Amino acid sequence: MSRGAYQNRPTAHLRPESDPARRAVFDHNKKIILATQSVCGICGQPIDKTLKYPHPLSPTVDHIIPCNRGGSDDLDNLQIAHRKCNRLKSDKMPEEKTIVKKNNNELPQSVNWRTF
Repeated sequence: MSRGAYQNRPTAHLRPESDPARRAVFDHNKKIILATQSVCGICGQPIDKTLKYPHPLSPTVDHIIPCNRGGSDDLDNLQIAHRKCNRLKSDKMPEEKTIVKKNNNELPQSVNWRTF
């Protein structure tokens, strides 16, 4: 890929460090996330903020919706996570929980009242 072709790519899907303005926003929001959150948004376990990189349980900031899938650097799209949890999640989308609603068609047609 030529250098010019790379420069013409939209910046919405690039990592924060590739655009100085976006990097500044990410760094600002990263400080807020690290100061205000203490539970991993991926596994739900507490994070020990005294652990430093490269410890697998050290804190890192995760994009809930990954940058390469259109996610932004807004506070609403960032969460604190263990380094290993973030690495395992990689660029996957958060799993949507499916709620199975039962309707009357799934109820038994009759009940054996003798068993009650």
